[in-house]
Amino acid sequence: MRHVLRRASRSLALGLLALTCTTGLAAAAPAVPTDRVLPIDQYQSEKARRLATTHAGALRDLAAGVYHCMPWVDVQKHSIGFFKPKHVEKDDRYLSIRMYIEQDPSAEFSALSVEERASSMFSRYVGPMLRRMNQNPALLADSSLDGFTVIVEWLKQTPGAGARPVHETLAAFVDKAAATAYLKGTIRSRELAARSQVIGFDGETGLGQLRLAAYDDGFVSTYKVKNYEMPAGVSCQ
Repeated sequence: MRHVLRRASRSLALGLLALTCTTGLAAAAPAVPTDRVLPIDQYQSEKARRLATTHAGALRDLAAGVYHCMPWVDVQKHSIGFFKPKHVEKDDRYLSIRMYIEQDPSAEFSALSVEERASSMFSRYVGPMLRRMNQNPALLADSSLDGFTVIVEWLKQTPGAGARPVHETLAAFVDKAAATAYLKGTIRSRELAARSQVIGFDGETGLGQLRLAAYDDGFVSTYKVKNYEMPAGVSCQ
């Protein structure tokens, strides 16, 4: 975990926190990065700017919640915002987040098929992220919001000496009707995957739409990073 160099600064922060926890010293919570949310002036659409302005607080809360409650997840710069999916023609705006999962590859996981690996990552992260993205009910109630995008990236396999790491990625596009049904409990993960458009990538190579056999997975709500303590005043639901 935390072997990718571009994530070294946050790794150091978590490492220092772990050290102070084990030695019993008080530690200040690491500051939430301020560059995860796309700035409003970078939107090219008035609809997107209006959404970003109206829900600025919810976007900041989303970034902070993932940072504190899912410390093994790295959210990339400017990757939380109201983006337009490339496969739609009109100005549909989906609340989107792109995440890198800091997990060490295992032989068992690598031996699965592409669809099986994607199904596992969809089951583990897409549903829980939809819930986290909708902790503020005003978002789902906003008629300008058309859906949600959850992009999940992970290291495909341990690279050999001198080799460039290759990541796998799935991009799940969930329209508002499917997301609402899932959040209300009228459909579950399998139906959510069937009603979503899920695109896969092997490195930079597009794999097209994937057919997933998703299932309910409680990993996000139960997994704990060793020696990581929640900052005082932070609540993870």
